[in-house]
Amino acid sequence: MADLSAMEKKLAEYKCDTNEAVKLKLVRFQEDVEDDSTTFNPEYTHQVFGDDEIVFGYRGLQIQLFYTAGNLNTFFRILFSSKVTEKFDCVEADDIEGKIREIIPSGFSTNIDNFISSLEKEANFKPFGTLLHTYSVHNEEAGEDVTYQIYKADLTCPGFRDYHERLQTFLIWFIETASFIDVDDERWDYFLVFEKYNKDGATLFATVGYMTVYNYYVYLDKTRPRVSQMLILPPFQGEGHGTQLLEAVYRYYMSLPSVLDVTAEDPSDNYIKLRDFVLSKLCQDLASFSSEKLVQGFSQEMAKEAQLKFKINKQHSRRVYEILRLRAVDMSNPAQSKAYRLDIKKRLISPFKKNQRELTKMKKCLRPEELSNQMSQVDLMVQHETLEKNYQQLVSDYRRIIERLAEA
Repeated sequence: MADLSAMEKKLAEYKCDTNEAVKLKLVRFQEDVEDDSTTFNPEYTHQVFGDDEIVFGYRGLQIQLFYTAGNLNTFFRILFSSKVTEKFDCVEADDIEGKIREIIPSGFSTNIDNFISSLEKEANFKPFGTLLHTYSVHNEEAGEDVTYQIYKADLTCPGFRDYHERLQTFLIWFIETASFIDVDDERWDYFLVFEKYNKDGATLFATVGYMTVYNYYVYLDKTRPRVSQMLILPPFQGEGHGTQLLEAVYRYYMSLPSVLDVTAEDPSDNYIKLRDFVLSKLCQDLASFSSEKLVQGFSQEMAKEAQLKFKINKQHSRRVYEILRLRAVDMSNPAQSKAYRLDIKKRLISPFKKNQRELTKMKKCLRPEELSNQMSQVDLMVQHETLEKNYQQLVSDYRRIIERLAEA
């Protein structure tokens, strides 16, 4: 037993956290390859290496995935200080290369010199598709404004299919439930963000992030675009690119008469907060969202104008109303504060009331013990506590959006 324990301890030294071991990099210049400050790690590796996000068999492990900044030509190699098979017989190390090959397309380089040589081709890379929007972000470190552009692309763009195959590999590392899409379905729209930069007098482009949107048919002549996946790459996060991208997407679709409204597939909390901000920014100057009308409550006029002008559905325009009304009311005034609180809670309590109605219908069918169990789930005290907690969280989120609106 003691020998087994000692063996287990030695083998444990060959377990590696894949969130630390995977090293990602966007390379613009040759010196970036050896510059650790340009390296970033994934948020998730479970879809590649299993739920425990561990690989066995290596010490000092690095799984390097480097991409040229523009065209995303890929370099892959595995580095380690020692391997378990060098120390122990009959012990197999995990097949890292096999797992990585499942997610990155063929054509990647395993020779660092060949990868560095491919940087020369970056001067020929140009963004795919149609330019939708150009904007600038001030870089404090460089002391200058940096230009970014947003494009809409599709598979008719030469080279885009291969580029997208390389781009979508980032989803696996940064979206918890990511999956690759069927690019042969023509109803997909692709929106890409690029940074313009200069190298030796030439204008080059670096990939910043992207969004995929699927066009669902609603009526014979109407579609409902649904945001599927959105990602701003880590080196560019926190600079406002998500806001610029989402607003550009809404502005693109609002110009199309065939579009009914824009939705999202299983949105994350961060996406919802981003959408709340963007839609509030768009709607704040609409006539139906004036301060005088906001204090009168949510109206069909608001829902209709938001839908006609910006392709915002009723559920989302209701949230916009709640945010802008919070900005318009004086929460230190007891009457105004109470009116706002009751209005929000009236919406929040709807799911509880629905459960109660369903329970009433079920009473005739349930046995006493089943009924007791169901009743405990809708206990009034629990309802009120949950309702108040949800309300406070919502107001806190809304205040942060209002602060961002003031800064914008």
